[in-house]
Amino acid sequence: MRPQINLSCPTASRMWLASLAAFMAIMQSSLTDAFLSLVIAVTTALAAFFCEFIIYFRTEKSAMIKDGSAFTSALVLTLMLPNHISPIYAAVGVVFAMIVIKYSFGGLGSNWLNPAIGGWLFIRFTWPLAYEQALTNAAPMESGAFDGVFRDFLNKTVFSAFGAELPDGYITLFNATSASVIADRGALALLVGTIILLSSHASRVWTSVVYLGGYGLLIRLFGALPAGGGFGAGDILTGFLSGGTLVAAFFLAPEPVTGPKSMRGALIVAFIMAVFSFIFRYLGGELYGAFFAAALLNALVPIVRGIESRFLYARRRIAL
Repeated sequence: MRPQINLSCPTASRMWLASLAAFMAIMQSSLTDAFLSLVIAVTTALAAFFCEFIIYFRTEKSAMIKDGSAFTSALVLTLMLPNHISPIYAAVGVVFAMIVIKYSFGGLGSNWLNPAIGGWLFIRFTWPLAYEQALTNAAPMESGAFDGVFRDFLNKTVFSAFGAELPDGYITLFNATSASVIADRGALALLVGTIILLSSHASRVWTSVVYLGGYGLLIRLFGALPAGGGFGAGDILTGFLSGGTLVAAFFLAPEPVTGPKSMRGALIVAFIMAVFSFIFRYLGGELYGAFFAAALLNALVPIVRGIESRFLYARRRIAL
C-alpha cells in the first residue's frame, strides 16, 4: 500500500463539489442579510475568473480555467469574510490570492499557501478596521421562537433518553442572523454541504475528524478556564459552530495541495493545527484563530514534506 493519500475523486470534480458546499452556506447566510453574502460571493467569483482568464488567455493552459479551482478559492474566501464587508475589499483580496499566492508560484499544485487563506490574510491586515467594523453588529447568542420550539422538541424526544437537556441558544448557532463570518451564519447548510463533499470521497475525511476531535477535546478540557470557568467545562458546540471552525475543518485542513502527502503526516499536522487553533482563539483571544492556525501550518508544510521524504519514502525505497 502506498503511503501517499490518494483521492479517488478527480481534481475538477472535487473543486466543484467544494464550491457547491460553500455556495450552500453562502445562500443560507444571504437569506437573512438582504443577500449581501451572495453579492460578496458573486464579486469574488467574477474577480477570480477574470484573473484566470487574463493569465491563461490564448495559451495552451486555457482549459485549466474549467477545473473550478479559482471558483472554489473565491467561495471559500467568501465563507471566511464578514457578511457586511465591502465587496470591493473581497474582490481585491481574491485578486491577490489568485495572482500572488497561486500563479506566482506556478498555478494549481505549486502554491505553498492556500489561496483562500492568502486572500483572507491580505484583507485582514490591509483593512483591519474595515474587517472589525463589519463584525461590530454581532449580537450575543440569543434564544428565539424557533430556537425554543425546536429545543423543546429535541429535549423531549432525544436528550431526555440520556438524562440531558439542551440549553437555550444552541439552535440559533445553526441559523445565526447577527453579523459574523459567512460560514458561521450558514452553519447548517455548510454541514449538509460537507456531508455531500465527504460522501463523494472528495476530501480527506480523517484529517477533518482528527482536527475536530483534537480541537473539541482541548475546548472541553480547557476552554472554560480563560473565562474563569472550571476544568472540563468547555462548550464544544459553540466552539465548532463559531470562529470559522467548520471552514478550517472541512476546507483548509484537508486541502491536499497545501498539506502533507502521507496519511500519517496529514493526521499529525491536523492535530497540531487543532492545538494552535485552540491557543490562538482561547488563550490569544482571536475569535478566528483557526484561520491563523491554518496559515501557520501551510507555511510549515514544506518542512513536513521534507521530513516525509527523508523518513518515510526513503525508508520504503530501502525496504524495496
